[in-house]
Amino acid sequence: MFGFLRRLFGGGPDPREPARLEAERILRDAEQETKTKAIEAQEQNLQHRDELESDLRERRADVQKQRADVQKQEERLLRREDSLDQKTETLDSRDDRIRDKEQGIDDRLAEIAEAVSEQRAALEKVAGLSVEEARERLLSQIDEEVSEEANRIVRAYEAKAKDEAEDRARKIVATAIQRVTSEVTTETTVASVQIPNEEMKGRIIGREGRNIRALEAATGCDLIIDDTPDVVTVSAFDSVRREIGRLTLSRLVADGRIHPARIEEQVIKATKEVEAIIKQAGEEAALEAKCPGLPKPLLQTFGRLRFRTSYGQNQLRHAVETSHLATMIAAEIGADTEITRRGALLHDVGKAVDHEVEGTHALIGGEMARRFKLAEPIAHCIEAHHDEVEMNSVEAVIVQMADAISGGRPGARRESVERYIERLRALEEIASSFPGVEQSFAIQAGREVRVLVNPKSVDDLEAMRMARDISKQIEETLQYPGQIRVTVLRETRATEIAR
Repeated sequence: MFGFLRRLFGGGPDPREPARLEAERILRDAEQETKTKAIEAQEQNLQHRDELESDLRERRADVQKQRADVQKQEERLLRREDSLDQKTETLDSRDDRIRDKEQGIDDRLAEIAEAVSEQRAALEKVAGLSVEEARERLLSQIDEEVSEEANRIVRAYEAKAKDEAEDRARKIVATAIQRVTSEVTTETTVASVQIPNEEMKGRIIGREGRNIRALEAATGCDLIIDDTPDVVTVSAFDSVRREIGRLTLSRLVADGRIHPARIEEQVIKATKEVEAIIKQAGEEAALEAKCPGLPKPLLQTFGRLRFRTSYGQNQLRHAVETSHLATMIAAEIGADTEITRRGALLHDVGKAVDHEVEGTHALIGGEMARRFKLAEPIAHCIEAHHDEVEMNSVEAVIVQMADAISGGRPGARRESVERYIERLRALEEIASSFPGVEQSFAIQAGREVRVLVNPKSVDDLEAMRMARDISKQIEETLQYPGQIRVTVLRETRATEIAR
């Protein structure tokens, strides 16, 4: 107003006008902002109220639902309680009925016990036996019946096991024989030397026999010069010395210069050569039998079997073949193959020195094995393979079996099938010729004779005498390789037939 009057009457502008205008503007803006915030606050309150009301409605719905669930559970519990009350009443009535039945059973049992007591007293009076005596008699009778039945079952299983064992044993032995493809050995050490003419015999004998005497003294052999044309025979019990003598004489005949000095020179050369052959033969045999690590001195002695034969069968080849057979059998039945392999290879090593050492070759071989620090089971296999020592291991039995297979089969020892069958027949005829013998069988390729005697006519003492007499007669009348065991069986059998 004052500003308007001032302008009307010609006064100048009011200096406070801009401030006033600015103040009015600020007031308007504040009023506008206040209104806006009030509106926003009102809207927020309305929104918050809506949210609260919605939450409240949901909670009310949940409460109503929970109330309904609780009411349903209460109804179910009431129904279950009614059902349990009914079942309890049913069980109570059932218990009453069971108690009544138990009482009736007790009464019935008392009546039965009284009746049994009366019957027992009557039975004891009639039978003349007390209850304990009757029980003992019944148990005794049952025990006898059970024992008899058990014995019958045991006998049946024993017979079955025996049949199965025999079949398996035959299969194992047959398989082992088939797997060994070694050729039948009929080689024998040559003990004769061919000479070009009869004039050479005179040169071998020498002036006044000095050459032949020098040759026999140096080799330890006997030279047989007879009317046989173009042949000089070298004879010696020691097969190695015989080979040295044969080799020396062959070289002297080939050279033509025969005199004592030359003879000694050739004997030394032949001895070294034979020793080398023996060493190589022993090592090759051990290698072929897969027995590494054997002591070299033992192999040197073992190789001497290269020049040893038994009825035409080379003993070194026989040892290797026996080792193969024994190893196969041991593998089939689960025995120790290494012990069996080495024991079978060396089972006849005693034959290499049996002419130098007293005793049988089996016992000599066992002592040699111990001396060269071989395992005791191996030494036992060697010394027991001819039953001179009682066997205490399955490996020893296998070695004996393999030895019998290799040496006793037809053809192994320069013996035809006809001769082989004839020898078996002769063994049975000798055994059957004795009084009281019912049957006789040659088994194990002729290595054993089983003699069945009548127990009524031959007693135990007579059976022992008969075994000795049969063995003596076999020794006197037959020629055979190795040894033959005579077993006389005297037994009484009781047989019944169930109809």
